[in-house]
Amino acid sequence: MAWTVLVHPDAEEELNELPSGERVAVDAAIDKLCAIGASLLFPHSSNVQTANNLRELRPRQGRCRWRAFYRQIGDFFIIGSVGPEAGVDPRGFRKSVIVAEKRLDELEED
Repeated sequence: MAWTVLVHPDAEEELNELPSGERVAVDAAIDKLCAIGASLLFPHSSNVQTANNLRELRPRQGRCRWRAFYRQIGDFFIIGSVGPEAGVDPRGFRKSVIVAEKRLDELEED
């Protein structure tokens, strides 16, 4: 079964701003999520400990500087933001988590 992964329009812009090699890595992680769905586990995906109901895609099994933050809403996985890995840029990571939660919460309310 293939899963549907949607990318929030603002997250799509963030994704497009990544260097091309990093974009390829994030796209490959998204493809894995499409193929495996909720069974995609560490090191490819993990819970964001500081967030409520948010996961992070970990491209290159976590060896990528970027993360895609997502949540399952109904039958879909929705990427709310794309941002830096916590160890690389803790402040940017926190900001991306907050942004993803806000965007995804707004989608769930609609």
